[in-house]
Amino acid sequence: MDIAKDGNAAWFERAKRVAPGGVNSPVRAFNGVGGTPLVVQGGEGARVRAADGRLLTDYCCSWGAMILGHANPEIVAAISEQAAKGTTFGIVTESEVVFAERLCSLVPGMEKVRAVNSGTEAVMSAVRLARGVTGRDLVVKFDGCYHGHSDSMLVKSGSGVLTAGISGAASSAGVPADFARLTVSLPYNDITAAQTFFASNGKAVAAVIVEPAAGNMGLVPPKPGFLAELRSLTQAAGALLICDEVIDGFRFGLSTYSALVAQVEPDLVTLGKVIGGGLPLAAVGGRAVFMDRFAPDGPVYQAGTLAGNPLAVAAGLKTLEMLERDNPYRAMADVCAALADGVNGSARQRGVPVRAARFGGVFTLFCSADPVTDLATAQRCDTRLYARIFHGLYDRGIYIAPSQFECNFVSAAHTADDAERFVAAFDGTLASLRRQA
Repeated sequence: MDIAKDGNAAWFERAKRVAPGGVNSPVRAFNGVGGTPLVVQGGEGARVRAADGRLLTDYCCSWGAMILGHANPEIVAAISEQAAKGTTFGIVTESEVVFAERLCSLVPGMEKVRAVNSGTEAVMSAVRLARGVTGRDLVVKFDGCYHGHSDSMLVKSGSGVLTAGISGAASSAGVPADFARLTVSLPYNDITAAQTFFASNGKAVAAVIVEPAAGNMGLVPPKPGFLAELRSLTQAAGALLICDEVIDGFRFGLSTYSALVAQVEPDLVTLGKVIGGGLPLAAVGGRAVFMDRFAPDGPVYQAGTLAGNPLAVAAGLKTLEMLERDNPYRAMADVCAALADGVNGSARQRGVPVRAARFGGVFTLFCSADPVTDLATAQRCDTRLYARIFHGLYDRGIYIAPSQFECNFVSAAHTADDAERFVAAFDGTLASLRRQA
């Protein structure tokens, strides 16, 4: 097959020979929508260029990490400047100290931070810390929330596991049943279910981990009082509350969702995506009384050769600096609102069961006549309709998440004109689907 001629298909065939499924992360595959996955040559601003030469407006944005758009000149310059000084040392650097100070200054209750390389590592470390602090084993999570692919977090998980339809106690082969028994998954947004469970089992719980605004069964904000009740239940039981803000953190403002919107202060917070400026960087942080239990001062072991990598820290610091300086949050929310309102208007006019759920600069196109408030309602969505809409937009130069159960993101590089083009492409897609019916 001629790669220069056939683009995506040729590269994907080549990839399948050397990578499982042709991808390095299952969510990049098109299993949820069908067809050949996108292969990217590069990107700039709100656009990516495919291997077949097409220019696409990107609303995946590296699953939310690229809040300032692709190849932002200031971010690129910060990475390049650090690369000239060295790419990794395995020794404490000045910049990682400054980065930790910056996070602590921006997140209420965060007194100390441990840098890691991914959201999965951050959550894995937070859960181990909670168990080490409390001396308990049981962890509570919520159906459809995704907290990375560590063994204990794959119970009734969202994101790629949900897209793939993988079932079983642990939502993955290779996870021992004994591990799964130590993780209890409750319905997201169900205060009564949480209260009932804690009434009987609270003293056995090491931690509750929750996405403050769920983003891995599509965008599902918390119901009023849900997060506050989790805070009360964990405090009463002597358990820790972990807010997994890998997606939410610094996405809606210059702090966490739990601080800015819910006004709830957890014991531990996990961060990722935005704070790395497009490079592999994540963190777990919280009150010193807990964080000091990490080695080398405490008995909870956690380590990483590339943790606090200078290149990633340079990108992260510059991103936080630009978010504070330029404050693009209102503009991103306005673009996203115009997009969502246009989509909902088009769907109503054409009688198609699609709802654009939106908060700030994040949205999901739910193919459902009813609101989505938890995993059960998310699973009622018409995934076949979503696949047809995905390809209709894709054919019209717009790339959204290739899964009904993921979020899409507006970056600071997207404009009002991009929102208008999205709505026109969406309406054109619905018109085309009607003609085909």
